[in-house]
Amino acid sequence: MTLHLCQAGYEAFLIKELGGAVEKTGPGWVLGPDANGESCFAHLSLKAPALVEGKSLNALAGAMADSFTSSTKGERFEGPWPFCVESAGDPGLSRRAKTAAEECFAAVKGRMSRVAKLAVQGRPAPGPARGFFAYLPTFDRAYVAREAVAGGQRRMADDPQAPSRSYLKVEEAYGILTREPQANETVVDLGAAPGGWSYSAAKRGALVVAVDNGPLKGGALHPGIAHRAEDAFKFAPEAPVDWLYCDMVEDPDRITDLLGQWLDKGWCRRFIVNLKFGRNDPLRVLANAETLRSKCALLRARHLFHDREELTLVGERAS
Repeated sequence: MTLHLCQAGYEAFLIKELGGAVEKTGPGWVLGPDANGESCFAHLSLKAPALVEGKSLNALAGAMADSFTSSTKGERFEGPWPFCVESAGDPGLSRRAKTAAEECFAAVKGRMSRVAKLAVQGRPAPGPARGFFAYLPTFDRAYVAREAVAGGQRRMADDPQAPSRSYLKVEEAYGILTREPQANETVVDLGAAPGGWSYSAAKRGALVVAVDNGPLKGGALHPGIAHRAEDAFKFAPEAPVDWLYCDMVEDPDRITDLLGQWLDKGWCRRFIVNLKFGRNDPLRVLANAETLRSKCALLRARHLFHDREELTLVGERAS
């Protein structure tokens, strides 16, 4: 079995994505089968987790450390490895998980100081990873694993200059794509207002065309951003651009079709696009987005930490 972590409140969609057969579930987690390929709703998936228990904090942290050290006999650590401890969202449980992680790591450091120096705290980059992963569903139990698959989702830090909290979504999406705009790269932001995504690109030195009939605000009033008051569905760039951004409150199939047009015409190299599923079945929206895969060298769909009733597509056009 695999322990899949997701955004609390979206467990039913993750269960459906996994095929419906699960062993246990709780707020923000599902214990069930492996995902068939990349998962959209799973943020982190712990492979073959073992359940350890401890009535006290010290006992639980000790059991977690014991599980790690006993599983490393004969193993060589030649480079950085992730040390990741998380919990369900209850504030008290989150504090306990943080303290348990500190005590567990202190115990590991006391037994394996050289190995501990190579540890990197937190979730790893997207893809499979080997290290130490633990998740506390309750105060006295933890699922622990050595192998995990990360989707790349994570909480991002806000920026007071950003004109909207949607800024956090595009910042998070860079980690899914493992690339962000560079200085002097070109960006078209469709449905840009009030400008959170445009601001994110411009502060990195990119040259942005923000397309929206509505006004830009705050940090989006930036010299690197050119505002075009036009219909985003009718806009065509004068030349191909490095990036297409799109975060519009529109029918998700219409946005998927729009992205397909940009890919067919070779108007963008990379893209970050949000699909608002709302009352639509997100698995159907996801299946429709999958029809774009043949046009892409890379396509990833994720339900981000900062997403609500929406999915985020990131990718690169096939050459």
